[in-house]
Amino acid sequence: MSTHKEDYPVGKMEVEQQHYEQDILPTSSSEEEEDRPATWRERLASLFTLKFLIILVLGQILSLCITATTVLSTELTQGDNPVAIPTSQSFLNYLVLGIVYTGVTLYKVGISGWIEIVRRRSLYYIIFALIDVEGNFFVVKAYNYTSLLSAMLLDAWTIPCCVLLSVFFLKMRFVRWHYLGVILSLVGMGFLIWSDMKAGKNFPGSDYPKGDIFCIIGASLYAFSNVGQEYLVRQKPIWEVVGQLGFWGTIINGIQMAGLERDQLRAVKWTGPVIGYIIGFDIALFIMYSISPILFRLSSATFFNLSLLTSDFYGLIFGLYLFNAQINSIYPIAYCLIIIGIFVYNVAPAPIPKFKPRLVDDKTESELPSDVKDGSAMV
Repeated sequence: MSTHKEDYPVGKMEVEQQHYEQDILPTSSSEEEEDRPATWRERLASLFTLKFLIILVLGQILSLCITATTVLSTELTQGDNPVAIPTSQSFLNYLVLGIVYTGVTLYKVGISGWIEIVRRRSLYYIIFALIDVEGNFFVVKAYNYTSLLSAMLLDAWTIPCCVLLSVFFLKMRFVRWHYLGVILSLVGMGFLIWSDMKAGKNFPGSDYPKGDIFCIIGASLYAFSNVGQEYLVRQKPIWEVVGQLGFWGTIINGIQMAGLERDQLRAVKWTGPVIGYIIGFDIALFIMYSISPILFRLSSATFFNLSLLTSDFYGLIFGLYLFNAQINSIYPIAYCLIIIGIFVYNVAPAPIPKFKPRLVDDKTESELPSDVKDGSAMV
């Protein structure tokens, strides 16, 4: 498949390259502007911009996707025909991501361009995919051993991990508004856990220490995966990053699935509901993996995880109709605190990564179409 190229005037190419460099490499003038203390009017005005509305909506769409995967997994594992194949469910997601976004990559850069991507940057993508696959594996395994409330609490460990990793690896500088937003959202998460304790939802675990260790490992790997994805999508087109995640994730997850779930797959009764739940699960994950890189570019991995905290509230709404769950007065308070935390986090501008890009200036940049160079073909 040949690479699509267009003849651009020299002036247009220079302008587009400047836009691309400004997007990836903040200039000294932007740094000076960032250092200037913002007025209260400017801070509040940032909450009424189109950009904030977009990232708020995207964050809640992702939260609903997480809720959908939880509800569908519950139906799959606790229905009339229980099925427990978490690794296989993730495999289908990686496979679809690989097929769709590798196809987009081939359309954009051709076979030779894709081979160059694999040759020059495969190590980055293999590490990223490995971390993502194992993060999913450990968190799912944790629910088999520890209690629901312990898993919820330990899963929140992803947020402070994202902050620390963003500071050390992405060279982000958070301000007090960011930290206050994180704290408020975590307090809201605490209210959710307290509400579940009052409702008697602390389902017993079979091996608490083992499950808690698995959950801490999984939450930490999620943080590495989120920050790693932000690192990649701020330098490369989304279709390349997600396509490589799907490609390598399919291989890694497939090997793991063959070693761990062969017997379970043979025993599955493939009824209509089972197939429907798995397809719905994969659609929700596909949407999530497709949208999250956009949110990483517009905001940060920390904001991404703050947004996901509302998934427990949305899960309750579904539970009212599907599992006869009951709501109490604490849940609305928790939801409001999380949303307030999200607003407070965005009172200050999103922190700008100041790491030294290692993927932008490789030799293949000059060989790619101009819409790739200027970042306009990110989605």
